[in-house]
Amino acid sequence: MKYTNLPNTDIKVSKICLGTMTWGEQNTEVEGHQQIELALDKGVNFLDTAEMYAVPARPETQGRTEEIIGTWLNKTKRRDEIVLASKIAGPGEQVAHIREKLDYSREALEDALDKSLKRLQTDVIDLYQLHWPERQTNFFGKRGFSLDEDEGWKENFEEVLSNLQYFVKKGKIKYIGLSNETPYGLMRFLEESKKDLPRVLTVQNPYNLLNRKDEIGLTEILHREKVGYLPYSPLGMGVLTGKHLDGIKKNSRLDLFPQYKRYSGDQAVKATREYSEIAKKHGLSFAQMSLAFINQQPFVTSNIVGATNLDQLAENIGSIDLELSSEILEEINAVHERIPNPAP
Repeated sequence: MKYTNLPNTDIKVSKICLGTMTWGEQNTEVEGHQQIELALDKGVNFLDTAEMYAVPARPETQGRTEEIIGTWLNKTKRRDEIVLASKIAGPGEQVAHIREKLDYSREALEDALDKSLKRLQTDVIDLYQLHWPERQTNFFGKRGFSLDEDEGWKENFEEVLSNLQYFVKKGKIKYIGLSNETPYGLMRFLEESKKDLPRVLTVQNPYNLLNRKDEIGLTEILHREKVGYLPYSPLGMGVLTGKHLDGIKKNSRLDLFPQYKRYSGDQAVKATREYSEIAKKHGLSFAQMSLAFINQQPFVTSNIVGATNLDQLAENIGSIDLELSSEILEEINAVHERIPNPAP
């Protein structure tokens, strides 16, 4: 395994992070525990979860993923071996069941944090992330930004950081991060942190061969401001393994939950087919090539991989040992030039 540090800290994290959102929906508690054990055996020390998980979000499974992590921590007493990240849900119809105030007020943060800590059976979360902005923006499939004048959001970056600082001082969280955030949002948080407020360490956004839009503006900020990047959905819901090229595979995530077909449009399928041919030409696992591309990006702190079985997980973690040649990278970039970001 390879390691780096959460920026501006002495916290060492593996370059591969174990994503957990299927636990409690597609994976049982036993399977979740097995995934943690396998990941640790292979050098992974970084786990990412969220209060809204399992996915898809629904009242029956909300918080179940954190509970599964918590029972493993309680059973094994290995909390000191894990860097633990979680997230508070922001406003959105899909999570209206979580709490009445879906914002980042002190009241909402306290409710979310206390419940997450109880489920996780721990006293502190190492990296606590805002799952998506309170304001209207262009995440989840939207390329362009269009403002709704009635969005109702009032500028509150300083207030949110102040609220988070309160819980840092109480010892419930160590550091803070963002998720599904834009260059504008990140820069505003960084500017407000200069008022002796907590500084954002990381941004967790979708990033893969079919969605490299963060390279357009965000990655320069990551580099110049020394902020970490945690890519999620690195295999595009399994699309970048090639298993759906001849149709959606039965009982797969895309078959069970068709609402997640953002990586299955005509242009995305065309690009996926071309990327798969590059892997085949060079005798590589398509999944590992897709992940290795991300692992090698200089702005990536840790690549969040997930799986529904141990064989998939072992293959995904094994991507850390694959170094793509300049020839392969040139071929990948040539496809990207022809079919850029087909799945925003």
